[in-house]
Amino acid sequence: MKTLAAVARSSTFSGAASELGISPSLVSRHVADLESQVGVRLVNRTPRSVTLTPAGFEYAAFVERILQEIEDTDAQLAGRQHTAEGQLSVICPKWIGSLDLGAAIAAFVKEHPRIRVRMELGGISDRLYDFLDRGFDVAFHARDPRDSRVRVRRVSELPFMLAASPEYLAERGTPLTPADLQQHTLISHVSDPVWRLGMGEEQVTVKVHDPIVATNAYLVMEQLVESGSGIALIPRRPALPALASGAIVEVLPQLPPPPRSLYAVHGPGGQTPERVKVFLDFMTDWFRRGETG
Repeated sequence: MKTLAAVARSSTFSGAASELGISPSLVSRHVADLESQVGVRLVNRTPRSVTLTPAGFEYAAFVERILQEIEDTDAQLAGRQHTAEGQLSVICPKWIGSLDLGAAIAAFVKEHPRIRVRMELGGISDRLYDFLDRGFDVAFHARDPRDSRVRVRRVSELPFMLAASPEYLAERGTPLTPADLQQHTLISHVSDPVWRLGMGEEQVTVKVHDPIVATNAYLVMEQLVESGSGIALIPRRPALPALASGAIVEVLPQLPPPPRSLYAVHGPGGQTPERVKVFLDFMTDWFRRGETG
């Protein structure tokens, strides 16, 4: 099609060949192949010149429109790759959604009004790359996502705390050492059967035996703690209001659990789309300011 357009402009095979950087014989072959494909003669060939047939004029005009549309679409897509605009789809666990993400997203779209955000909470698959198959650009994870099929950005550190309600501790007593926890009612996350408490050489591990409730929802765990059902290891930031109100208290504060990393996972490829890059930069800065503020 490009060859026919060049022939229409130059009226010679040699002129089209010079424009396209190919041989005149290849120009002739391209035109013959196109005529065979559409089933009509497109050019009249003479020793001195090449002229378009009526069908050739009509088809050449169609070709010019198609080629221009392709060029415009290519330029548009390439521009989106380098500009912060378009649709951005994000998925994250429900409990991470409670980390002021609503305020963060509101601030992000205000700063980048040409980006439209679709965010879903929950439904994170055990297959790390599944979010790509489901049409998401970014997935948040709170575990180390080691997989060569995706790219990973460490966004923040998430502090955790060992917590119980004052009513529970009044009834069952306050643990003074990690060993004391074995005499208490414990609530655990299904993927977290071993608790690590303390830092460095002082770090100890506590294996959770026969928890009264095991769940994959930290928000449920916090609610169970507030109701006086037991002791749990939960994210600190979502629990700050309950901690401030006295609905829950910290257990073994002298042995704070090590923080866990929050990762943003996005697709592989040559260059990260600008809309994804600015979102990751923004969220990293948002959480950093939250940690220091």
